[in-house]
Amino acid sequence: MAGVAGMTWLFVRLKLSLVRGGLRGDAGKQAGFVFSLAAALLAAAAGFALMSLIRLAPSGVALDLVTVAFAVFAVGWIVVPLTAFGLDETLDPARLAVFPLTTRQLATGMLAASATGAWPVASLAALFGGVVALSHGPGGVLLGVPAVVLQFAFCLTASRLVTTALSGVLRTRRGRDLLAVAAIFVVLLVQLPNLLVNRGLSGDPTRILASAGDVLRWTPPGLAAHAIADGGLIGVAELIVVAMAVVVLAWLWIAALRHALVRPDASTVSGGSVRRPGRVSIGRFLPDGMLGAVVAKELKYAGREPRGRVNWIVALVLTVIITLSLHGQDGGAGLGSVLGPACLGAVMIGLQAGNSFGIDGGSLWMNAVAFSTPRDVRTDLAGRHLAMAVIGVPLLALVSLFAALVAGDAVWALAAAPIAWGVLGVAMGVGAITSVTAPYTYPARLNAFSGAAPGQGGQAFAASFATMLVTGVLMLPVVLPVLFGLTWWAVLAVPYGVAVAWAGRRIASGIGFARLPELLVAVSRPT
Repeated sequence: MAGVAGMTWLFVRLKLSLVRGGLRGDAGKQAGFVFSLAAALLAAAAGFALMSLIRLAPSGVALDLVTVAFAVFAVGWIVVPLTAFGLDETLDPARLAVFPLTTRQLATGMLAASATGAWPVASLAALFGGVVALSHGPGGVLLGVPAVVLQFAFCLTASRLVTTALSGVLRTRRGRDLLAVAAIFVVLLVQLPNLLVNRGLSGDPTRILASAGDVLRWTPPGLAAHAIADGGLIGVAELIVVAMAVVVLAWLWIAALRHALVRPDASTVSGGSVRRPGRVSIGRFLPDGMLGAVVAKELKYAGREPRGRVNWIVALVLTVIITLSLHGQDGGAGLGSVLGPACLGAVMIGLQAGNSFGIDGGSLWMNAVAFSTPRDVRTDLAGRHLAMAVIGVPLLALVSLFAALVAGDAVWALAAAPIAWGVLGVAMGVGAITSVTAPYTYPARLNAFSGAAPGQGGQAFAASFATMLVTGVLMLPVVLPVLFGLTWWAVLAVPYGVAVAWAGRRIASGIGFARLPELLVAVSRPT
């Protein structure tokens, strides 16, 4: 037992050492860590306060709300680690397979590492708000504390079980594709209640909430919430059931961990690539030279690389969701209900230009050797932008038409599509500059939603946020006149976007050529 406890403390110190090591000598990582820590503290305070305010609701409604909230926390703990697989080295059991550790030592250590960090603590703090919301007297508090601890343990073990069971699949391209599609369906399911309400779903919200509470009543999160509210022997019995569920999940996780440590790494098993006859090569339609080569490469990335495909899928799905959400049962909100989704789709697509060189990784050294002047960098960026436009322009036209049809006037698409194309051009220009000033690594062995290498998550978020903010500001001179009724002003959006994209590439080429060594190091960090 002492050996297991010592190994658990060792894993906790290892997790903290990884955080400290990733912050040394890199201002971008330090800024990202500070931002993540501040966001976690804010989320903890807001979560605890909102959960505590549920106490003001009637007792039955409060119980149903906490039950649903506990269930949402459990689902979040299962889904979020899948989308962050690889950003936290402690999530991957294969990294520890070579160490002489027993399965018991490894399981307890990884579980302790899961609970170490700002965001796990923030999650636990928010869950403790449920004690304030539901407890009645000292007895409720005495049962509430172990109930929250067991709920947190349930989230941890369920998260580890799913992540470990899928760890081998997530290293394969087919597995990453499957995860991308599954994550999109999760987003749709989360938005389904909102969409149904906006489309005129009849029914009392409290009755819908009560139905959800009844469904979740006998799940471990529901039992934990009811244990706080019920108290007494009934609450104790409910906590025993939750504890048994945690034990079962822990046993299943250890079994999955033992299996994961002995099976081969699927990511190292590669198959041959077969060129199928009869396919039309896109190369015959592209310009010659470096520009055409870059376009062909980027189009292959979009079609074959999971991280490339998922960006397009997310942009399309979010645009559809926003379109349906803005148009409720009482009709749309005018031209703005069409421009909003179209511009959002353009920004989501344009965010891919915010780290143009990241997806190349270490292979960027070949470009660095071939680039002899800033013009070569500018040509490379132009090829990447042209490939994005080949896919994005017709896609945004369809999105604009869809939003206009949902809003009830297809003519609005004639104004929305040029505006969206202009936004895409502006985002490309801004993204070209952030690509050379704040580049970061795309990990190679991670799932399709991995945004950055370990320690660079904050930097990736800051770069994306800056791209969105600057793009929005630069598009105001074009968008505002259209919203105020000057729809003919939309014809200026496309040349404006092309001009901004050209200017952004010209500025970025000078900066990027001077920083090629730093750029190569930034996008090829070990993961």
